[in-house]
Amino acid sequence: MELLKGAMCLEGGSLRGLFTAGVLDALLDNEVYIEYVNGVSAGSMNGMNYISRQRGRSKRINLKYLHDKRYISYKNMFKSRQIFNFDFLFDDISNKYDIFDWESFNDKAKKYEVVATDVITGESRFFDKNNCSDIISAVKASASMPVMSKMVDVEGRKYLDGGISTSIAYKRAFDVGYSKAIVVLTREEGYRKKPVNKINESIYKRYFKPLPNLVEKLMTIPERYNRMQEEMEELAKDGKLLIIRPHNKVTVQRLEHSSVKLEKLYNEGYEEGLKNIENIKNFITLKF
Repeated sequence: MELLKGAMCLEGGSLRGLFTAGVLDALLDNEVYIEYVNGVSAGSMNGMNYISRQRGRSKRINLKYLHDKRYISYKNMFKSRQIFNFDFLFDDISNKYDIFDWESFNDKAKKYEVVATDVITGESRFFDKNNCSDIISAVKASASMPVMSKMVDVEGRKYLDGGISTSIAYKRAFDVGYSKAIVVLTREEGYRKKPVNKINESIYKRYFKPLPNLVEKLMTIPERYNRMQEEMEELAKDGKLLIIRPHNKVTVQRLEHSSVKLEKLYNEGYEEGLKNIENIKNFITLKF
């Protein structure tokens, strides 16, 4: 199994991550294996299944358990402070119903990092699967949405959603030595986030009152996200990023209930992945 000496960065977006799942399955079907991958939030979970080479697993789990209250439920949020039941995902599902291939995932040659946000500092922490003592907790933290999820302890510190501090970790690829990166986004070209509304601002300030750095990061997500979009477009023009994203306006919600809409988004991702197979190979091998 030949690893292409390149980097790939996966955006989050909760169930909009079905688009990314489609892209990654297209890569796996065509034996396109990227050496370094990082993931934010839902991107971290998709990244796990790509690294373990389990084609279709992200789609199977999210569609099969979409309406299973053991997996997704507002009741879970009030009962155990996690709208997505990661204990069910990483225990029952991963060990019994749709077994995760840890042997493949743990291959040292495959480089994989998860992005989570330190709730005290508000800064990003990158957890390397080959060095982190508890990568499962790191992935749980990366995908734990603020307010809707509890903080997750990883190596003695508390973390939440990686998207709070770093929506798309393309700069990390440059920091670890890659001159270019493939970026898989879950929003269409031109999408920009609106400022945090007054209701959410009030919730954040009240809920996270003892954590001012985290509140500051939550309040500035739209501004930083939009700036990243503009920067990525410039980097793509300069040949430093290859961006794969939905062509159509994405109407799928973070907590989408329609399996039809989710499957359609997955299929769109798969088609975009297929269209970009040669682009990816050429992009990675092209020397500056």
